[in-house]
Amino acid sequence: MTSTNFFTRIAVLAYGLACYAMFLGVFVYAIGFIGNFGTPTTLDAPQQGSLAVALLLNCLLLTVFAVQHSGMARPTFKRWWTRFVPNPIERSTYVLFTNVAMILMFWLWQPMGGIVVWHLENSVARAAVYVLFAGGWILVLYATFLINHFGLFGVRQVWLYFTGSPYTQLEFRTPSLYRHVRHPLYVGWLTVFWMAPTMTFAHLLFAAITTEYILAAIQLEERNLVEFLPGYAEY
Repeated sequence: MTSTNFFTRIAVLAYGLACYAMFLGVFVYAIGFIGNFGTPTTLDAPQQGSLAVALLLNCLLLTVFAVQHSGMARPTFKRWWTRFVPNPIERSTYVLFTNVAMILMFWLWQPMGGIVVWHLENSVARAAVYVLFAGGWILVLYATFLINHFGLFGVRQVWLYFTGSPYTQLEFRTPSLYRHVRHPLYVGWLTVFWMAPTMTFAHLLFAAITTEYILAAIQLEERNLVEFLPGYAEY
């Protein structure tokens, strides 16, 4: 192995690991942002400016995330994208762009507090909703490991490149929850979005738009899975 090739492999591995570390930070921040605790910005902060401007900007931020997150995952885009981005870091770069879209949302989200859709007074009921909220996050993380966590976030690809091992497509499997639910990952996200003991207008907007996005993304994703994964149509 030449020194140039070695340093290239080191750089690819470092890039992939940095994108993954960035994802971990974004994931933890998202828990506080959506749950309204422990982060400088949250979904339900008190309104500070024009409600119309906040509504427009927040819808734009959610749209940017949806277009990026779904558009960059499509095979047609990947075929074009990998003409410029090497295959070993394609997934890591997708993770990087998703991180940036999420950070923009955390940073630029406009508080729209004041309007409460529902509020649970009972302490037991509130505690139960928080338990479900936490369970949703656990389900999201667990489902990524069932799929192949490190492949999903690009670490597997950069590690294989670093070790000089050929990339192999993961075979279609239905482990654990996937034997009963086609998309446990999305079930987890929907639980996270809707389990709020106090549902404000801002939180409702966020939950409604992200739910609409998930339902649309499922259709696109399954179309691609049927095309590229033998056995998925029967599943």
